[in-house]
Amino acid sequence: MKKVLTAAIVALTALSLASSASASTSGQRNALSKARDYLQISAFSKKGLEEQLEYDGFSRSDSRWAVARVGVSWNRQAVKKAKDYLQMSAFSRQGLIDQLEYDGFTHSQAVYGVNRAYH
Repeated sequence: MKKVLTAAIVALTALSLASSASASTSGQRNALSKARDYLQISAFSKKGLEEQLEYDGFSRSDSRWAVARVGVSWNRQAVKKAKDYLQMSAFSRQGLIDQLEYDGFTHSQAVYGVNRAYH
């Protein structure tokens, strides 16, 4: 029974993803592609990535659509960003949390990132 349920869930998820992709606009697809490009280069908060896409000229709605579908863990992004900062400069734990929050991470994401990056 579990295998049948799992297969059904997988099939419905695939159908949902396919239908949302086919229902997307070219602006949304381009924003998603750009978001993926940025995430290959650097770590971003959800808010920071939305703002970067808007700065690049994508509409607010296309930016939000793309960021909602980019499929990353914002906690993992916080860890990566915290490690990036620690490679560039020394930070106190609180200073690094503050910096991540300034970058748009939530408080819990910032704390998560610092706890895993700060040693």
